[in-house]
Amino acid sequence: MRNVTISLKSLCGFKALAAIVILSSSLAYGQVKPLTPSQNAHKTAGDILLVTMPALAMSSTFIWKDGQKGTYQFSKALAGTIVLTYGLKLAINKERPNRENSNSFPSGHTSVAFASAAFVQKRYGWEYGVPAYLLAGYVGYTRIKATKHDGWDVLAGAVIGVGMSYLFTKPYERKKKLTISSDYIENTPTIGFTYKF
Repeated sequence: MRNVTISLKSLCGFKALAAIVILSSSLAYGQVKPLTPSQNAHKTAGDILLVTMPALAMSSTFIWKDGQKGTYQFSKALAGTIVLTYGLKLAINKERPNRENSNSFPSGHTSVAFASAAFVQKRYGWEYGVPAYLLAGYVGYTRIKATKHDGWDVLAGAVIGVGMSYLFTKPYERKKKLTISSDYIENTPTIGFTYKF
């Protein structure tokens, strides 16, 4: 059997070497410049909308009493968006503007936000889609403002999100409760009203 003796001096040297290696690697890669209060506020708002927008899109299917079709369509669109976005992040390996890591292209926050907005717009119409797209656009802005992404990353995220939602979403057919009809009975014009409960 062989005895291995490590002196206190060599142990301190090893710790110092390990500290130098760790510090030098963090200086060379992963150095993140602190955000200003304004940048931090925008980043926080974007992070909150990352969760809020899909939740609103999903809850819209319950508000409209859309049944399972809308929920299923949004689930497919969101899953496709996430898989494609993170697959591209791993394949492309583009460095973030703040040098934090190499997961810059495309923007995941933006793709999820635009998938949510496009679902609402295509399923329920532009009157609901316009505010949703404005929120999604703000999410993209927050990612640039926080130096997490550049314009190309955000644009690619938006295209992916909209594309996936358009691929899996069909417009919601609202059932008319009140229908108005006109006809002639014995050469007399008549108007009929039908209300479905």
